[in-house]
Order: sequence, then structure tokens, then C-alpha cells
Amino acid sequence: MNPYFKFALIGAASLALLAVGGTFGASYYYTSQYGQGCASCHEMAGYVGDVHSAPHRTTNCMDCHEASLSTKLRHIRVHVFGTIPEAVRLRDVDVVVMTSSCQKCHQHEYASWHAGPHSATYAQIFADPAHNSKRMLMNDCFRCHGMHFNGSVREMVQPLSTIGPWRIIRSGFADQPTMPCQACHQVHRQGEQQTKPASRISVAGAAVHDSLAFFDRREQLHFAAASLAIPKLHDGARAVTISQDPRQALCYQCHAPREPEAGSAAAIGAWGPQVGSGDDRTPMGVHEGLSCVSCHNGHNENARASCKTCHPQMSHCGIDVEKMDTTYASGASQHNIHWVKCTDCHQHGIPKVKTPAAVKARLATTPGMNG
Repeated sequence: MNPYFKFALIGAASLALLAVGGTFGASYYYTSQYGQGCASCHEMAGYVGDVHSAPHRTTNCMDCHEASLSTKLRHIRVHVFGTIPEAVRLRDVDVVVMTSSCQKCHQHEYASWHAGPHSATYAQIFADPAHNSKRMLMNDCFRCHGMHFNGSVREMVQPLSTIGPWRIIRSGFADQPTMPCQACHQVHRQGEQQTKPASRISVAGAAVHDSLAFFDRREQLHFAAASLAIPKLHDGARAVTISQDPRQALCYQCHAPREPEAGSAAAIGAWGPQVGSGDDRTPMGVHEGLSCVSCHNGHNENARASCKTCHPQMSHCGIDVEKMDTTYASGASQHNIHWVKCTDCHQHGIPKVKTPAAVKARLATTPGMNG
């Protein structure tokens, strides 16, 4: 055998063994003692410390973070030869990998999210002909749809015009969610682990889960829902009553109103942002003052059970509220369920309350209730 070829073969075999051994060795090192291996790099120590004070304290780093050989080598290269950033941030590809890891422990929540509109993919959002033919795509779209993407809109979709066809040009992202779990949840947040309550759960308990937090793309930080402001909105000049549920503050980060257009009555009168402007869906009319989560499931936005939560089978009018002419029954309805008023249907006056025949019969046979 050619000696040079022999040495080359031995060298290649040695490198292969070193790579395999290094991979398994590094994996054991990183996963041992719940992140203490990761904390040996001083730029990671703070993050490991945070997660050790969080509900995920018994979770290994590698349970959530991708740990291939190429990833480990990249970490070593940056740590030894690169410029260590002031704060370590997840890349967009890291978030893509992490999202599917959430379902390992949160199967129900993941399935609920995956079945709802918040799991919309980059292709569904950025290559939608109905939207793109009316409005030009821009970087600000990423504030709500793709807040973890580390690039410009030109690097995601082409062409940037109102004439398609549009295509996702970022490899591997077309079928990935634009609003992953990390958009509304902060994993490395401090707090106690959830346990079974010692007494009966009460509505007087905490109204917001500690992990709820909005990821701001510009600041590259999570902001806790409890620290976010709830806007003051108006219906014309009238101030609208808004629920102060802190969970709703998270919804407003994307489903937000707009400032009044210059020259409009609202701008001239300095009335402030109007209900229903922009993508705002603040309840008004008969539902004024309700929180978003009074009707919508937090993960999949499903509202199928919302009406019967508050209404009996029959309304005061003696009609099933779920069959009334509102957008709940049909998306084509002119009566938006968020803003519907009694007078929208009863334009000649609201009729007196009708007691259904079945209720009248029961009252008539109940001792002391028949007069």
C-alpha cells in the first residue's frame, strides 16, 4: 500500500473517531448536571442561571436546543476565535428546531396551537396572493409574522411588488410557523414550577401565566405580559370600557389599533385611537368590557364554546344566540360579533324579554313560583 495513502487513511480514521468521540463526549458534557457544562462558558452562565430559577429547571439544555456536531463546532469557533456578543441570541434556524421540541412535554398545548391560525406558515403569510396584490410587503410585517427571522423581507420573499407570483426564497422556511411558541412564551423566565393547588381553584387567582411574554424583534427581548400596556380606545368621542386582563395586553401587540388618520374627525377632536381600526378587535356593544380570552382559547383562538359560557341555550329574545345573524354564525354577516349592538337588529326598538314556553311551564309547576 502506498505509504502516503496509508497515512491519509489513518489520519481520516483518526479524525472520524475524534469527531464521533467528541460529539458523544460533548453531548454528555452539555447535558450533565442540567446545563452546568454550558455554564462553563461565561457568556452562557447567566442563561443557565435563569433557567435554574425557572419551571424548566429540571430540563436539560439539549432537550430544547439543537446539538449536532456542526452546532457544537460553531459554538467552539465563535467562543475561541470569534467576537463574543454582548448577549447571546437565538438564530431563526434555532427557533425553527426548538418549536417542534415543545411538543415533547406540552402535547395538548402544541396540538391546540398547531390546529389554529397562529401556526400559519411563512408561505401562507408572505406568499398570499389576496394580501400581496393589495399591500406591499415590508420589514414591519415581521413584527408579528416572523419576529424571530434574522433578515429583511427581501431575503424571505420575491418579488417585492403587488404583481406575483410570490415565492419564499429562504430555504427551509416555507412550511415553518411565523408565530412559534417563543413568540408569546419566555422559556428562560424566573418563577416557581406549577404544582397542583392545595385548595379549590378560584377565579380570584393569578390572571396571567408567568411565561406569557411578547418577543420584540427590534429589542430582541421578551417583555412579560404583565408589564405590557393596555391601550385607551374610543368609539368616536366616547371612551370604551376595556378589560384590564393582563393576558389581553399580549394580544394588543399584534391586534393593535391605529392612530387616527390626519384630517379625520377623531384626529381633529383628539379622541385617540378608534375601536376597530387597524387589526383591533376590542369588544364593544353588548360585549364591551370582555377580555379576549373570555371567548377565545389562548392557543388556537377557537371560540366555539364561548357563547354558551355566558348565555343559556336560548337568549332573552327566545332565540339561540349561536344562530343569530352575526359573524359567529356566518363570516358573511354584517354584524361583527366583536361590536354587535342590540339596535343593530332591533332598529325599531328592543322588544320586551320573552320567557320561553318551557321555562313558563316549569315555573307554573314549581311550588311558590306560580303566584
